[in-house]
Amino acid sequence: MTTVMESIIKKTMENLQKNNIKPFYVEKKEDVLPLIRTLVNEGDTVSNGGSVTLKQTGVMDELKSGRYNYLDRSREGITPEEIEQVYRDTYSADVYFASSNAITESGYLYNVDGNSNRVSAILYGPKSVVLVCGYNKIVKDLDEAVKRVKTCAAPPNTVRLNCETYCAEKGSCVSMNIDGGEYCDGCHSKDRICCNFVISAQQRHIDRIKVIIVGEELGY
Repeated sequence: MTTVMESIIKKTMENLQKNNIKPFYVEKKEDVLPLIRTLVNEGDTVSNGGSVTLKQTGVMDELKSGRYNYLDRSREGITPEEIEQVYRDTYSADVYFASSNAITESGYLYNVDGNSNRVSAILYGPKSVVLVCGYNKIVKDLDEAVKRVKTCAAPPNTVRLNCETYCAEKGSCVSMNIDGGEYCDGCHSKDRICCNFVISAQQRHIDRIKVIIVGEELGY
């Protein structure tokens, strides 16, 4: 990692703290789990949003380890009705795990969602929210956050989820070809995953949201 990037991470963490979001830094993905275990208690009710980063860092395996009361929306044989109940029960969880689509240097979290179970849980409900993010999620400002989602995050996620969207086929959002459009412009596919756009700025509940920045490129 360059000295410039180290400086950007330091600045971002300072601004997250100013916004009442608790920042942490670990050098390697292997360092994530030891830190996670200090932020959650055995027996806690835990849940998560969809995240490649959580899989890469071993957090998903940790949640399924039996140490916690895990609200598992992906267990074998689960019905659509049971998945919906997991979404609702998540609002009463002790800890909610996810990643963030982007983090600005000014300490804002930018997240875009389709069903919005992830962004809604980040905003309200679970007592604690832990977001695990590779340093590649850090961007200069909100304009860069929007661009990041449209070019780096949404396209590979639509491919991963087998969504039939413009970005899955072309590799970037159709709105990138429109001059003067709005940042929430996009395709009108039934599989569109960018339906709600959320910016988390200064928080009223101090340190409820925690961000673990990892000194590696992780996730989308």
